[in-house]
Amino acid sequence: MDIDIISRVLRQSNSLLLSGLFLFMSTEIVAEDNSLLDGEFDMKNKTYKVLTLEEWDKAQKSGSIITTLDQKDGFVHLSNASQLSATLSLYFSTQEKVILLQLEQSMIDKNLKYEAPMQPNKRLGKFPHFYDDLKTNMVLKIWHLERTAFNLPEEVLLQAENT
Repeated sequence: MDIDIISRVLRQSNSLLLSGLFLFMSTEIVAEDNSLLDGEFDMKNKTYKVLTLEEWDKAQKSGSIITTLDQKDGFVHLSNASQLSATLSLYFSTQEKVILLQLEQSMIDKNLKYEAPMQPNKRLGKFPHFYDDLKTNMVLKIWHLERTAFNLPEEVLLQAENT
């Protein structure tokens, strides 16, 4: 299939091709109290968490979002919109599906610090680290990403571009 045709199809489906690994799918997620966790995207909420399906399943059951790496390092690893592509590529390359969470900024700002990576690597920027318990009620929007192309939600790409 011609790349121009693929690009047109992707634009028509409100998605943009970014690099080559995940396809965006948006769904409604219902919390245990039957409230929707799939809120409306908001440009002022600039912090994201990527989870495996297993990690998200555990979070939904417990109400706490924590990974093995977060426990080991003593804080919750997060990304901003401009860091998502590299985060997915570097740390989730073996996953067929992942969950992308947009966090409610006002609920995390107090315990959020931007810091250099703990170990020197190719990533030079400062990364959002959350020093508290991250709860599912702090999630504003949820996306399911499937491996095909890094096809992030259009609103996330635009946020990265306009930041």
